[in-house]
Amino acid sequence: MASLQQILYKVNIHSVVGATGIEITDLQIDSRKVKPGSCFIAVRGTVSDGHEYIQTAILNGAVAIVCETIPQIINEEIHYTVVDNSAKAAAIMAHNFYGRVSEKIILVGVTGTNGKTTVATLLFKLYSSLGYKCGLISTVQNQVGTEILPSTHTTPDPISLNALLAKMYEAGCSHVFMEVSSHAIHQHRVDDLQYAGGIFTNITHDHLDYHKTFDEYIRVKKSFFDSLPSTSFALSNADDKRGSIMLQNTKAKKYLYSLKTMADFKGRIIEDSLLGLELMVDDVEVHFRLIGTFNAYNLLAVYGAAICMGENKEKVLQVLSNTTGAEGRFDYIVSLQEKIVGIVDYAHTPDALLNVLATIKNLRHGEEKIITVVGCGGNRDKTKRPEMAEVACEYSDKIIFTSDNPRNEDANEIIKEMEVGVPVTARRKCISITDRREAIKTAVTLAHKEDIILIAGKGHEKYQEINGVKKHFDDKEVLAEMFQLMEK
Repeated sequence: MASLQQILYKVNIHSVVGATGIEITDLQIDSRKVKPGSCFIAVRGTVSDGHEYIQTAILNGAVAIVCETIPQIINEEIHYTVVDNSAKAAAIMAHNFYGRVSEKIILVGVTGTNGKTTVATLLFKLYSSLGYKCGLISTVQNQVGTEILPSTHTTPDPISLNALLAKMYEAGCSHVFMEVSSHAIHQHRVDDLQYAGGIFTNITHDHLDYHKTFDEYIRVKKSFFDSLPSTSFALSNADDKRGSIMLQNTKAKKYLYSLKTMADFKGRIIEDSLLGLELMVDDVEVHFRLIGTFNAYNLLAVYGAAICMGENKEKVLQVLSNTTGAEGRFDYIVSLQEKIVGIVDYAHTPDALLNVLATIKNLRHGEEKIITVVGCGGNRDKTKRPEMAEVACEYSDKIIFTSDNPRNEDANEIIKEMEVGVPVTARRKCISITDRREAIKTAVTLAHKEDIILIAGKGHEKYQEINGVKKHFDDKEVLAEMFQLMEK
């Protein structure tokens, strides 16, 4: 509980109706969750406008309303605060309400198109192994020490996020590693948080259904680094052509990591196989359990961040050499008899799919065939659908187009939009099977000894969303089941 005046610290206020000294029991941006004593913040969202639910919030017990436009009908028992931007206000107020926890811990944000989950997870595992109690906020799961909490968004809404940070602090966490999505930056969910450091992985075409243009997508990502204070570090991928752009206006201490050019943290791939990566990291040769060039970049980012935070180089590399990645990221199993390799990966952008398939192609030691099962999510960026198909065709010997999470779209129509990207010369090696389970079964049936099956797009997800309904579906679980049936 805190006074409204305390909670409004740093918020840009236009006007106030009623005293601000009242006590607030909690903050809400969802009128349905309001209870007696709540402060309701009316946020204009992409789907609905919170201003339309002010009366509902009052009926549910709200004693204070924060809004951009004051209602026509004023309830004299309610305290109204008019602000210039409710979304920004929500983030600042949540930070204040939960004790400005980000100023009391070491908070590191990871942003970029691909690799966010792996980098955040590796940092969490590294620092936990180094003896710190840590928090993790990621697409796969949230974690407070050893306690695992479900994750609904890459980056939670500002109230949930600050409540989670408070829970982590109260549990004794000294470090928190979190993914920072472009949606979260644009919607001000992470405003006012004090980051000890920010990491940029890479940027490729994604979320254009939301950001509309690639330039806007880049601008939003860059704004995260622009907001970092001089006391923090900003670590960027020098091999991404926008890597240096991200650091242009930041006040933070600037660092670069690279596999190709001179950088503060330099790596070189010695060997890449199904047994792991052999890397030269700042003149030290290290074997890692992770696989692929993309993971070489992820490992360099984690290593660089740890050194920026003052950790011992040798100890960091020793721990990282035995660390596994995030669930659903190049997650593989091998059939017992035929030694068919089945890989499950979250790759859901053209660039991510290309990285995974290029890695698989390089890992082959003979004439093994690559069979790719891939789909695209519904109600998301449509421009990447033909690109995903084109990439799959370029690197695969057989492609099965299937449903991903069609959501409220027709899965068959999504597949047709993917098929537009199939080159004429590749049509004979493509088939379409809408049912994802049948698609995986068919891939296993088509595979011969030591062939490689990639099931892309869903990774760690344990559900498939069709017509707004989520039903249990686990790619790795289905793949293992099909391997068992094949070998009976």
